[in-house]
Amino acid sequence: MAGKTRYQAPALTKGLEILELLAAASDPITMSDISNALGRSVSEIFRMLQVLEEHGYIARAEEGYRLTNRLFALGMSQPPIRDLASTALPAMQDLARRAGQSCHLAVASGAEMVVIIAIEAPGLSGFAVRVGYRRPLHRSNSGRILLAFQPADARAAMLGDIRATGDSLDDAALIEELDATVAAGGAVSPSPMLTGITDLSAPICVGGVARAALTMPFVDGAANLATMDACGHMVREAAAAIGGAMSPIMIAIPNDAGSTGGEDEQ
Repeated sequence: MAGKTRYQAPALTKGLEILELLAAASDPITMSDISNALGRSVSEIFRMLQVLEEHGYIARAEEGYRLTNRLFALGMSQPPIRDLASTALPAMQDLARRAGQSCHLAVASGAEMVVIIAIEAPGLSGFAVRVGYRRPLHRSNSGRILLAFQPADARAAMLGDIRATGDSLDDAALIEELDATVAAGGAVSPSPMLTGITDLSAPICVGGVARAALTMPFVDGAANLATMDACGHMVREAAAAIGGAMSPIMIAIPNDAGSTGGEDEQ
């Protein structure tokens, strides 16, 4: 939680505490559990839950309360994100059609990456990552792309954000991997979570800086339209085309873009 400030807004503070608690939860939370977790009375929590539900920020089910996608939608409505999405979407749809694979776009959000666009593979089968998926930057192919293609000071600041979460970092090994990613112009990494999936990622760069990462979770199979090498080339071509269509002013994306969710990659 943030430190003390000169100005106090108790009702707003309670609402934000509830949203932050629900955002960190993988399952719905009951009113009594929210009350216990925040150290507030049930009557205080009840009023706040009612207001948040009426405004569409949370939803209630038998199991408890959960966060909706309203906060994520607000983040997506920011002009830089909206412009990135409108530019990337046609290129991503064409990429999925030609490759016969799904693809998704991720941006940095604090110490994490968050998926803001996901295109499913054409046909009857395939693997796709859901919009809103979040993962620590250094633990996903997309996140490592976002870390790698940064100026030294920006990369150092992002690594500092990761350390601040308490997550473990092998600085020397990670920096060596990031530098190798830059030299290769992208990253190819088998998913440690799902057998048979290889993440093919490339940076969407504007002014030499990665503002987003384009990733294809490549699924190997006899019915594939293209080889993994060919798909990797398509991903890099599409990322370069999207970056080339953007201007530095259009893509000044805040570092907290996106606010909910979950790349079933590393």
